[in-house]
Amino acid sequence: MYKITLIIVFVALVIVLILCLTLGGEQSTEQLAKYDIFDDAESAGSNKPSPEEEKHPEFWLTLGREELFKSLAKQKLNVNKAKNIILFMGDGMGLSTITAARILKGQRMNHTGEEAVLSFDKFPYTALSKTYCSNAQVADSACSATAYLSGVKGNIITIGVSAEVTYNNCTASMDPANQVSSIAAWAQRAGKSTGFVTTTPVTHASPAGVYAHTSNRLHECDADLMRYNIDPRKCMDMAQQLITQEPGRNLNVIMGGGLGKLMPNDQRDSHGNYGERRDGKNLVSTWEAMHPQGAFVTNREQLLKVNTSNVSHIMGIFQSKSMKFNAFADETYQPTLSEMTKVALQLLQRNEKGYFVFIEGGLIDSAHHDNRAGLALEETLELDKAVQLARDMTDPSDTLILVTADHSQPMTLAGFPGRGTPILGLNQHERSLDGLKYLTLSYPLGYEQYLDKKGKRMDLEKLNWKIDSKYPSAVKVFKGPHSGEDVSVYASGPFAHLFTGVLQQNTIPIMAAYAACIGNGPTLCDG
Repeated sequence: MYKITLIIVFVALVIVLILCLTLGGEQSTEQLAKYDIFDDAESAGSNKPSPEEEKHPEFWLTLGREELFKSLAKQKLNVNKAKNIILFMGDGMGLSTITAARILKGQRMNHTGEEAVLSFDKFPYTALSKTYCSNAQVADSACSATAYLSGVKGNIITIGVSAEVTYNNCTASMDPANQVSSIAAWAQRAGKSTGFVTTTPVTHASPAGVYAHTSNRLHECDADLMRYNIDPRKCMDMAQQLITQEPGRNLNVIMGGGLGKLMPNDQRDSHGNYGERRDGKNLVSTWEAMHPQGAFVTNREQLLKVNTSNVSHIMGIFQSKSMKFNAFADETYQPTLSEMTKVALQLLQRNEKGYFVFIEGGLIDSAHHDNRAGLALEETLELDKAVQLARDMTDPSDTLILVTADHSQPMTLAGFPGRGTPILGLNQHERSLDGLKYLTLSYPLGYEQYLDKKGKRMDLEKLNWKIDSKYPSAVKVFKGPHSGEDVSVYASGPFAHLFTGVLQQNTIPIMAAYAACIGNGPTLCDG
């Protein structure tokens, strides 16, 4: 009898517990449903002064009228033929990166920052670009390069081929029926000069979209093919395609890092490192033999000494692998993106028929992958400088300049920090539920969560934050991934007004080709 009583009491307790949990859950859900942002009005609205001039309504009305007049001026469309096309690409430069970089730019000028303007913010037309691949919701730099350079969406990891080519299917990628040509090839057929500038290796995914056809973006040299058990005699690596095949062999400008992919593994390159090729080929020597009037340079001094009036081609490879982040580069040895851009344009402008050039700020993405927000913003501001330089060196009546990204990165700006809060620092106006401050910038996925041995958040105020510090993430992964939201497209010059609304990413080169009367599609010159 005693045992039966215990069983009945136990069952009753279980029932009561279940009811409590159920009712408690319902109550919590109800409470959450009633939650409103204004419940945090005290923390969101207190102790956040406004700049003095912005307290007057006339400040904002004047600003709004200025933007009105700028929009009205857009009615005067530039319908000239585009002699030149400059396509700037910030790898991983999503909208949150642009916003944060803009604020950092302003704060470095001793302003609050939010009101600052990037060079391409001043471009008259803006669009959004859908970046998904043919078989992937979130793009990588390979399939996206195929889209914005060739007008065709392919599969993720592949470059310069249609979606008929699947990952690592080398045979299919070498079939001309599956290969797609880039806007650089279209420009060459029209007699224009062409080239690319990047801060990544010249065989990296983004610049490779200019010239390569491959089923795997990592097939950069013959040694890479062997790692995938592919016979280099049956499948041409990307470095060889760049130097020996069209349109790569015809490029007037090639600048970036990655010299190791062009050099044999028993020979040191100009930077003191052994090459990576196992076939014994020195592709630099091959390039020099093909372009006897060309200039091969490997450092800043050599680049700036090039007489662009006397050379036919320039190849500048400034590191054995990727170029260094601008924040840590030896400025006497490695040129900046702006310096590379200036020399490239000086050479390309000699062609009376015009030119196409692709210019990439490639290390924005590299920094984001490691959750190093400070470096990502620094690289974005370097791209900003290069864009301003290009606009200053060219005439908007005949030069179409586009600034876009291949994909976004999931860095977020969150919380309610006051105006002028250092964008790379802690939100000084709010704390999380554990009573600790948090950073305005963070990532959903990454390697560092800043948790102690008990799994509790560390006090970030006690850490020394530097330009290359890793910012916190919510979920631990080895390497931060991309994100799939639309990216922006900024346009200035002939037919820039085409770049409005929401576009498929592959429409970008088709519209540019229309304005320049190149390629096999419809063009302005069709009448």
